[in-house]
This record gives sequence, C-alpha cells and structure tokens, in this order.
Amino acid sequence: MGNQRGLGLHLNFVCAFLFAGATYTPCLGDQNTSVTVCSEQERLALLKFKNSVEDGSGMLSSWVGNDCFLWEGIHCNGVTGKVESLHLRGDFDVWRQGYKYLVGNEMKSSLAELWNLKHLDLSGNYFQGSQILKFIGSLKQLAYLNLSHAYFEGIIPPHIGNLSDLKVLDLSSNGGLKVDDMAWTSGLLSLEHLDLSEVDLGGARNRDMVFYMIPSLRKLSLWRCGLSNADFGPFLNSSRILPNIKHLDLVGNSFQGPLPSILQNMSSSLTFLDLSGFNLSLAWNFANLLSMIPSLAELHLSACGLHKTHLSSPRHNFSTLSNIQYLDLSGNLIHGTFPSVFTNMSSLRALDLSGNMLNSLVPIMPNLLDLSLSYNQLTGRIPTFLGNLSKLDLSGNQLNGSIPESVGNLAGLTYLDLSSNQLKGPIPASLGRLISLQSVSLGSNFLNDTIPVSIRLLSKLQHLDISNNSLEGVVFEAHFANLSMLKHLYASLNTKLTFNVSSDWIPPFQWENFQLHSCNITNGFPQWLRNQRKLWMLVLSNARMSGPLPGWLRKMPIIPHLDLSHNQLSGPLKNLPNVATYGRYRFGPSLFLENNFFSESIPSSLCRRRDLVYLDLSKNRLTGKIPTCFVDLQQLYTLILSSNWLSGVVPSSVALNSLHQLKLNDNNFVGELPRELANLLYLSILDLGDNRLSGNIPEWVAENLANLVVLRLHKNNFTGRIPQSLRKASHLRILDVADNNLKGTIPPCLGELDAMGNDHDYGYFPGSFLDDDENVEQVMKGVSLEYTTTWDLVYNMDLSSNKTALIKLVGLNLSNNHLSRYIPDSIGNMTELESLDLSGNELNGMIPPSMANLTFLSRLKLSHNNLYGRIPTGRQLQTLTDPSIYEGNKDLCGPPLPNNCSKPGEVPTRSKKKQGASDEKTEVWLFYVDIICGFATGFWGVIGLLLFKKQWRWIPFMFAEETMDKIYVAIVVRVNKITRGREAVQVLWNQS
Repeated sequence: MGNQRGLGLHLNFVCAFLFAGATYTPCLGDQNTSVTVCSEQERLALLKFKNSVEDGSGMLSSWVGNDCFLWEGIHCNGVTGKVESLHLRGDFDVWRQGYKYLVGNEMKSSLAELWNLKHLDLSGNYFQGSQILKFIGSLKQLAYLNLSHAYFEGIIPPHIGNLSDLKVLDLSSNGGLKVDDMAWTSGLLSLEHLDLSEVDLGGARNRDMVFYMIPSLRKLSLWRCGLSNADFGPFLNSSRILPNIKHLDLVGNSFQGPLPSILQNMSSSLTFLDLSGFNLSLAWNFANLLSMIPSLAELHLSACGLHKTHLSSPRHNFSTLSNIQYLDLSGNLIHGTFPSVFTNMSSLRALDLSGNMLNSLVPIMPNLLDLSLSYNQLTGRIPTFLGNLSKLDLSGNQLNGSIPESVGNLAGLTYLDLSSNQLKGPIPASLGRLISLQSVSLGSNFLNDTIPVSIRLLSKLQHLDISNNSLEGVVFEAHFANLSMLKHLYASLNTKLTFNVSSDWIPPFQWENFQLHSCNITNGFPQWLRNQRKLWMLVLSNARMSGPLPGWLRKMPIIPHLDLSHNQLSGPLKNLPNVATYGRYRFGPSLFLENNFFSESIPSSLCRRRDLVYLDLSKNRLTGKIPTCFVDLQQLYTLILSSNWLSGVVPSSVALNSLHQLKLNDNNFVGELPRELANLLYLSILDLGDNRLSGNIPEWVAENLANLVVLRLHKNNFTGRIPQSLRKASHLRILDVADNNLKGTIPPCLGELDAMGNDHDYGYFPGSFLDDDENVEQVMKGVSLEYTTTWDLVYNMDLSSNKTALIKLVGLNLSNNHLSRYIPDSIGNMTELESLDLSGNELNGMIPPSMANLTFLSRLKLSHNNLYGRIPTGRQLQTLTDPSIYEGNKDLCGPPLPNNCSKPGEVPTRSKKKQGASDEKTEVWLFYVDIICGFATGFWGVIGLLLFKKQWRWIPFMFAEETMDKIYVAIVVRVNKITRGREAVQVLWNQS
C-alpha cells in the first residue's frame, strides 16, 4: 500500500500502543513481589489453545512445564504476574506457505479466560476460513487486536464493539471477512487505528458511521472493501464527519467521477491520502484535488487514469501548494514529455512517475530528493546534471550511451538504479566518490571493461547488482576488502568475470545474499565462505567449480537457499550444509544441485532437512533407490530427480501431500505406478517419462489429480488403453504418452480438454504456482525442446484426438503406438499445429485433404502406417518435400513419392472406397444393402415370380414329377437286374 512507499510522515500507531500503559516484561515475576508462577487457570487456558492448533514450525515448542511465564510469546505485568500480552504473529501466505505459523480450524474460546489480556496478535497464521468467535468481545481490557492475514471468514462479530479501550484494530487481508452492519464501531470510543482492508463492506448498513462515530480515529484503511460512489452519496451527512483522520487509504475500490465530498471535511487534518485505482479520468483534474485538500503532505494516485486528464491548469499557481512532499502518479500511462506542472511545486521532495510512457527526463528540480522514472520510454543519454537527488531510479527504460562521470557529483546519493537499460562502456570510477551510497543496481545492461577499484571506497554499500553485463577481469579482494557493510552481491551472467580469492582471505563482511551464476571461481570451492554466518541465499551455479564438497561446508550455519547447480562437483552427496528456514528468509528452503557429477546413492541424511520445499538433484549420476525416509519431507513442494541412474519401483515415500511438481523421468524405474500418488491433490506437473514402468495407465491419474497441467509418461512400457478419465483433467496443457505399448482407439473425450482447446484464463490452481524457471522437455519438430520461462505458452499433447476443440495445439506426437483406423478429417481444424508425428502406427485410409489447412505445419511424419491413395497438395504441404515423411506406406502415390498415380485423380484399387468417417459409415451401409439385395434376389426373385406366373408354378412341379418318375423307373430296372442276376447264380450253384 501507499504508506509503505512514503516518507514516513504518518504516525506509527502500532508502535505507540504496543507497550502503552504498563511496562511489559516476560512473565518472570517482579523481584519485589512473591509472584513466581502463573495462575493454573491461565496456564490451562493457554494449553487448550495450544492443543487446538497445529504447530509444525515449533512456534509453541517452549509451552511446556508449569511456569507459563517462561513461554515464548507470553508477556505479563511485572507486578501482578497476569498475562497481558499474547504475541503469536506468524508469516503464513497461501502463495508461498511461509515458514513459521500456526494452523487452526477456529480461534478457541479458551483465550476468554485471560481476563487481563491487553495485547492479542494472531496475525499471519492460518485459521482455514473459520469465523472470528464472539468471545473476543469479552476481553474488555484489550487495547491492541491484530487478526490480519489469518484467513478468517464470515461476518465480523459485532461484539468487538464492546472493546471500549481498544486503540488498534487490524482485521485486514483475510480475504473472506464481511460486515452486515457497521453500527458496532460506535462502541470503539478509544480507537485510533482501524484497518479493514479487504473486508467486504459493500452490503453493510451504516457504512458512514466509520467516519463520524469514532472521534478518536486517526488512521483508517479501507483498501479493497467493495465501496463505490454510492457509499459516499447524499445519505452521508458530511457535516457530522469529524476532521480528525490524518491517514486515509481508499485504494482499490470502485470509485469514479467526482471525489467524495467527505474529503472536503477532512481538508484541515488529512496529511496522507491514497486513492490509487480511483478513476479520475471523467470529471476531475489534478489541480482541483490539490486545492481541495491543502493539508496533504503525501498523495498516492497510482493507476487513476490520469493520462486522460489535464495535469496542469492555468487557474492554479502550484507554487502555493506548498504542503505536498510525496507524490505518487505511477501507472497512469502519462505519455509525452515530463509535465511541467511539477517543476513549480517547491515543496516536492519525492516524485514517483514509474510505469508511465514518458519519453523525456525530468527538468532540474533543486528541492527534489527522490525520483523514480522506472519503466517509461526514456531514450538518449543520462543527463550530466541531476540536481541534488538522494534516490534515483531510471531502470527499465531505453537509455543508452555510457554512465557519465558526473554521476559522482551526487554527493548525497544513497540509492541508484540504472538496471535494464542499454547502457554500455565501463562503470565510471567516479562512483567511488558517492560515500553515502547504500544500494547500486547496474544489472541487465551492456557494461563492459573491468570493475573500477574505486568501488572499495563505498564503505556504506549494502547492495550491489552488476549482473547480466559483459564485465571482465579478476576481482575480489582489491575491490571488496573494505566493504564491511556489503550484504548483497549479484554478479551473475558475467561470463568473463573471475573471482580469484586467496584461501586465507577473511572477508570483512557477512553476506546475506551472494549470487555468482555464470561467473568464474578459481581455486576450487571458495574457502572464505566458511566464515560466513548470515547467508540466506548462496548461488554459485555454473561457476566452473569441480571436485567434492569440502568437509567444512556441513558445519556452516543454516543456509535457506543453496544453488550449486551446473558445475563439475563430484563424489557422494555428503557435507551438505543444513538447508532450512531461519531469520529473514521468508520462502521455503531450497536445494539446487542439478547438472553436476554427484554419484552413489541419495543419502538418508538429506531427510533430516524436514522443512525443505524445493529439491533438484537432476542430471547427476546418482544410483540406487529413492530412500524411504523421503516420507519425512512433508513440506516438499517440488521434487526433481530426473536424468540419473536411479532404479527400483517408484516408492510410495515420494507421494507427499505437499507436492506440486514431481519429476522422476529418465531413470531406470520399473513396475506400476504406486496407488499412493493418487493422494497428491495439488500436483500440477508429473513427469515419469523415459523409464521402464509398466501396467495400465490408471484411471485415478486424472480422477484424483485434478490440478495436473503437465502429464508426461513418454517412452515406458505402459499397455492397455488411454484412460477415459482424462476428460476430467480440465487444466491439462501438455500430455505425452508416446512410445508406449498402448492399443485401441483414441478416446473422443480428449476433445473435452478445455485447457488445450480454448485460449482463455486458466484460473487458479489451488496451492499451485509453477515456477518461471521450471523446465518442460518436449519432442517437437524432430528435436527435443526445453521450455523454461515461456513454457506456459505451450499447448502440446503427445496424443491425438478426433475432436475439433483442440484448436490451440502446437505439437501432436502419437508415434510408435498401435493406433488404428483413419486420420480424422477434422485434424485440419487444428490450425496452430507446427509439428505432427503419427508414424509407427497402424493407421489406414487416405490422408485427409484438410491437412492443407495447417499453414504453420513445418514438420510432418506419417511413415510406417497402412495409408493409401494420393498425397494431398496445396499450401504448406507443398513445402514438405521429404519422401521419408511417407515411407512405409506402399499404397501411397503422388509427389514427393516417385510412384505417381496412373491418372489424375486416380488412386490404387484399394483406395476407391470412401475416406475417413464417411468411408466406415458407407461400408456399413453397403453391407446392409447387400443383405437386402441378396434377400430380394434369392427369395422374392424366385418365389415372387412363381406367385404371379401360374404356368411357371406348374413347370417346376411337372419337372419334379417327371424327374421323380425317371428316377423311380431307373431304380426299379436296376433292382430287377440285380434280382435276376442273383437268381441265375443260385441256379448255377444248385446244378453244380
């Protein structure tokens, strides 16, 4: 919000009331009293609360024993010994999960037994959408209540209005809280700080009471509360509004047109106003606003559509508007030259015009101290004179030329950002004269030459970014030896820059963030790191380091983020430091060791890093099985073990409920997929390709893994059919089951995969955010392509579909399966196809002419099928002249094959049948026609004629009768002959 970017002119009410009234001490009792332990009632109440929440990060680990005075987060009055403060702030965030927080399904009412509680802070924890309970109104002594960022939902209980001593109330950023009636605010007679940001007030009654029923209110934040102009309409009695509010935040509401009249009644008190997102393009100009509230010292109007208004007005003398000191006009698409109106504002100390479309630099403003013009359209060279600035941000423009030596004249400069421009030449040596400089960002330019030794004079420097340039030479001790305050160094992507440090050198500083990606480190693994105690990010990737990890590395303090990838490190995976969370590092611990030569098996000691979030051991030489102890890595978000020599079955220990990405491809895994993988409800990437897995592709892959975006089972031994349940994979963008032993037809349900078929917003995958650095490897156009930062633009299915919905597919690979039947004519509707591979199947029929519609097709492979007929021509197909595209289809003819069809339009005999879906339907129809014709010919053709032609009916009977007579006569004659022969033989026998 705007107050985080300001000059700090507004009051810090939180600090003022944190220890207001009595002095708070840890509950150890006072030396002058006999209080030594807390009351049993309070101890049991606290234990009930502890038992009602999950504490995976150990926030409440000290809550043991009988003396709750010694428990962390508990403070008490030094005289009475009563618990007066419960400070249990976490840092949960649904985007990154945090590392220290409590999880509960409700805020237990046992806290109501802490009668003397004055300070309650449960912010930053995760209460899973539960409601704020009514008991909170019984804590009558509360002066500070903070339940922000805790994921509460439902109606805010009006019982909070009973807390008449409350000075600070923060219910912001829960996302699901709402108010039905604001009347309860009338009871908050002492309230000075109220933050209801992201609380839905759109349907609340008495919304105006928040302005005039709390006379003590000084700071009010209503950021994104669903308010509109109607909420400040005629019903709001502006005469009752008390002019006491000094800080007002109305960011992100649905305001447009005239400013609310309530602002006029605050004109004598309001010093801070944030209207960012308020559409001011319709009826107001900048001058009216400034003259309306002359008391303003800090004003934020970011993204207010000011490019459509008149920033200047001849009726106003801006030199009289002497109170404005901080002005934020970022993101307004203001274009053209720098508005001259600001040059007359003599009081102005800080000006933020970032994210606009200005094409000229600011004129000289002698009183200006803080200037941000980042991400505009500035061109040309940096001016040689920039006034008396203490902060200058010109990043993200198109400035060229060299950095002028005159930059060294800005004696008071503490912050300088010139990154992401087109600057070239050396870093000026005059930079060393800026002895007050604390932060320098020169990254992503074309700077070359060596780093000036004068940089060692910047004794206050804490942040140095020289990454992504063309700097060269040997640096380190001579440049950084005196920089005792340096904490952050970014020198990545300076491939000719060599860091040469003697092994006995002890740096004078304690790094916090040290990144040397794609630089050169000599003398092996940097020995000087062994003395570092505050590192929370260490990146030494692609630094040409080799050999085993040194033994002292495992004795280093915790390093939350360690990246040693893309080196030549070898040996077993041991001597790793403790990669875990601590201190200021706010993201989950990560370990990147990919692209090295680590060997042997994965050590079980890795499982001791239980809060590990990201683990990448890919592209090494690891062998053996995945340790069963991986089941202990319950925080793991991403697990990548691809391109090793791992073997055995895929163990159930990798079925971690927290996983969003699982990549085990290119190993030697065997067997079927473990059923436990069905429990990975948040999984978005599953890559098990290039193994020796077998069995059927189970239905639960799509039924349970509803958030899958990438499913890759390429080159295994899977059998059976493609599961019908894939139609439920509504987020699927990449599907690769090529090079298996799948049989049968392609299920029509694949046409229902909306994420592939439509160009729309794919929505939010619950708990799943794919890293920009995540790689997805696909075989397209005959080569293996690896998509990194642009992978989300890929719509690829290594599988086919006979639906037309997949119009956004770019690559389709169905090669080397047992797919049969024909190529559907609707394939011509997939107009974005660039690569199509259907080779090595059992497809038959003709090649559909609609393929000529694939105007982006640059690679086609239909070889080794049973296709026949003339090869279609026209459009893009004319450019695909390689005969190997069609080899192995002996009945194909026409260019580019040598066997021409005999006549124009003529195809081989077998191809005279109809093609495609109509071919099959025609064959079925002809089959029934044959049966009918046969029946008509064989039955009605004979019997019907006999029925209507009487003479013809006699003929067969007469013929049959004559034939029977002849047969009868022949038989009688034959029998008589045989009888007479036997009688003659008998006579001769008797005579003899």
